[in-house]
Amino acid sequence: MAGIFLRSMMSAALIAGALLGMFTSAAQAQGTGGYRPLQISWEVRNRFRLFREERDFLLHAETGRGRSVLAAEQALAIQSDGRGWARNTVNRLCIDLAGRVSEPCTRDNVKESYLTPIDHPVVIRLTGPVPVGATCAWTVDDGDGPQTSTFDCAEPVNLRVRYGRTTVVTADISSSEGSQRAFTEIAVRDIFIAGLGDSIASGEGNPDRPVALADEGFCFRSYLGTAAAQYYRPSRAGYKGGRACEAPDSLSVWQRQSALWFNPACHRSLYSYQTRTALALAIRYPHIAVTYLPLACTGATIADGLFGSQRARDCLPSKSGGACQGSVNGQLAELRDALAAAKRRQSDRQLDLVLLSIGANDIYFSGLVADVIVDTATERVLFRRSGVMASVDDARSAMTRDLPQGFAKLREALKPLLGGDLSRVVYTAYANPTLSNGGAPCPGGRAGFDIHPSFNAQPQRLATVSNFVENEFLPQLRALALCEGGILCRNPPADRMTFVDSHQASFASHGFCARSESDPEFDRQCFSATGDSFDPDIVTAANQPMLCGRSAGEYRAYLPRARWIRDANDSYFAAMTYPQGLPASQQPSDIHDATWGVLSAVYGGAVHPSAEGHAAMADAAVPAAAAVLQLDAAVPEVTSQPMQPLPPAPEAPRPPGRAGRL
Repeated sequence: MAGIFLRSMMSAALIAGALLGMFTSAAQAQGTGGYRPLQISWEVRNRFRLFREERDFLLHAETGRGRSVLAAEQALAIQSDGRGWARNTVNRLCIDLAGRVSEPCTRDNVKESYLTPIDHPVVIRLTGPVPVGATCAWTVDDGDGPQTSTFDCAEPVNLRVRYGRTTVVTADISSSEGSQRAFTEIAVRDIFIAGLGDSIASGEGNPDRPVALADEGFCFRSYLGTAAAQYYRPSRAGYKGGRACEAPDSLSVWQRQSALWFNPACHRSLYSYQTRTALALAIRYPHIAVTYLPLACTGATIADGLFGSQRARDCLPSKSGGACQGSVNGQLAELRDALAAAKRRQSDRQLDLVLLSIGANDIYFSGLVADVIVDTATERVLFRRSGVMASVDDARSAMTRDLPQGFAKLREALKPLLGGDLSRVVYTAYANPTLSNGGAPCPGGRAGFDIHPSFNAQPQRLATVSNFVENEFLPQLRALALCEGGILCRNPPADRMTFVDSHQASFASHGFCARSESDPEFDRQCFSATGDSFDPDIVTAANQPMLCGRSAGEYRAYLPRARWIRDANDSYFAAMTYPQGLPASQQPSDIHDATWGVLSAVYGGAVHPSAEGHAAMADAAVPAAAAVLQLDAAVPEVTSQPMQPLPPAPEAPRPPGRAGRL
């Protein structure tokens, strides 16, 4: 008996040990991820607040998932067949074409204050192994008392949460497997970002809706003025007026078929690296909203553009041909006014980040470009007399004499707007547009510049400018932003901006002369490598100006290319801008004038980054901006706990087939 009893005790001990091991393993599994509790996840909807409609944000959020900004831009370019994703979005913004902020702005059928939101749309979901048929009693409390509604746990729930408060959300889950509770805290961080600067900051070269081109030619005169000094280039699609030089027409008729920018006066574009940086932050960080105020303007200098007013680049297309306002307010004044208006409504509203690129126009960079590409004697004399051209010596003198003073003045103006913390200015440097093959200067020639008979990227002048940009100008910008290299700052630790230049290495293989077998077929067939793209015969060119015989309308401004810099041909084919904002004394007598011929080839963005180039710049700027804003700081984990079964809460009515709303 004693032996039997002993054996029984040993068996019981073995069974108990096995059971204890099972429970221990389960507990260990629960602690190491083998058991996944139900949790609440949330994200802000349509969180790039410049977009009125969520479909525009979702297009970028879905395309950008797991991709760089550049890869996303290339995917969207293919998806749009090179016509560009912004061509429709440009009409669905919270800022109108005149640059005015819509207050309020109706976003997804809800009126919101753009600069000072009082709440944000949020979607919450239950994540983890949700039991089939489980119901969730959702309780939301923003401090004014809890509100509870019940939905199927598989449904996402939409609500608006008060800005500046923490909203506690609890889900009481009931199913055949028992009951459980999960909760989280929601606090949306609305980040106010302003974009300041010049044409590189505004997105010049990339109209939101490119101009449509016709098969037929359009006549321009040259400065020689003789009948033989005429040439034809592709006309605008839809233009019904006189295309021959002897048949002038009014500018208002011509302008009806213009390219469209979301701000024509400053050639602001949704493709700009500043817009793409702000948008990328909104995509990558689901718990924030981004309020973005674009103020950059093509042609801006520190004195005339940031501090003072400047000449408008273009005007709104108008069927009536109304008067064109020829000037644009200073960007700093516009920013101060916006901040003052915001603080009147929301006293603690502050500017979180400034994206900035400035300095190229201060050293006459457009004059350097003109000196490189204008090659015929008559035009060179005329442009030099009118001050359009500049030499490297001119640029060097301005860079050493004027630019440091301008930066010092700019620092003092930005400090009070940013609470004295200039690290919140993310200065993104220019890329050298003249490099290819890993850093060698482009060889020059007419390729890409034969849109105008006088253009030719003269090799020696091009090499001189390229070396100046690479070895003097870009290093000087770094020193100015970071208070280095002999640049005197009052308080260097506080006066240093956040400096971004990591994109420059990528651009070294993608300058305006870069070509690839993967370039669009139209480019390879119709843009001659020897600069002979257009028919010089004014009789045959009137009906077909392209020597390749193809329609100019086949050009696609936003297909991927080896070059990330627009050449003059790209500028004409994408924008063909006639700068209406010129003073009356400088306005040509008719639209076939020789001045229009030159300006239409360069004022649309020649020697500026393409959408791909801007995307590459954004890829460099995004990590810097995120670091300044501390967006990668740890977020407390969502917690959950088991609980006793709860009495079911009454279901809230909701439209069929729609996500629940609280």
